[in-house]
This record gives sequence, C-alpha cells and structure tokens, in this order.
Amino acid sequence: MERPYRVVVAKPGLDGHDRGAKVIARALRDAGFEVIYTGLHQTPEQVVEAVIQEDADAVGLSLLSGAHMTLFPKVLEGLRARGADDVLVFGGGIIPDADIAPLKEMGVAEVFTPGASITAITDWLSAALDGKERNN
Repeated sequence: MERPYRVVVAKPGLDGHDRGAKVIARALRDAGFEVIYTGLHQTPEQVVEAVIQEDADAVGLSLLSGAHMTLFPKVLEGLRARGADDVLVFGGGIIPDADIAPLKEMGVAEVFTPGASITAITDWLSAALDGKERNN
C-alpha cells in the first residue's frame, strides 16, 4: 500500500444484517485502510454521495437481501454520473455464482461470497488499488 486508501463500506437497500460488513470494515481498518462505514439502509444515491464526499478510492457493497442485481448497477450508474467511475467497486454477501459474471461485466471489480477469507479480501483490495495507483 503506497498510501492509506479510503474505502467506503456500504449496506444499500433494506437488508438489516450488517455483521459481515462490520467485520470487513474492521479488517480493512486493521490492514491499514481508512474505512468509512455508512450504516444500514442506504439508498444507492446515499452511497454514491458518501463516496464523493469522502473522496474514496473504493466502495465495498454488502448485500444479503438478493437485490444485488438492482442495487449494484444503481451505485455504478450513480458513480459514472458523478464522474467517479474511477472508484473501485467490489461486493460481497449472498450472491449466486450465476450473478457474479454479469456483475463484473457491469463494472464490479470483484465479488466475495461467504467463506472468502479476510486475508483474501484485504490482499486483493491492496493489490487492486496499488495497481490502479501505479497506472494513474
């Protein structure tokens, strides 16, 4: 990590289960990231606004509700509309394998499903942001 990267961890939609998002937020913080956790029940617009206001390098979206094929694209569209399409978007939660490729085609950089290790997530994010920084 060349500098402390800023990462927004968000829970878009009506999903009220945030233990996993809090675990990821803490793990990212412990790995040296600056983490902003938005809390529960955020609209895609609120997530985008948090990313813009915090000048985030990445946003992690956590969904268990099954609304990922609706909410992830809305966040991506909002970021593009605000000129923040350079923000790395990754996600996690209960996401069927069949939905992962379409999400990546939309612009989600990576999807982590249950069982993904904290180390795998933090290492991937560090490498992805380091690579992005070197290319800019």
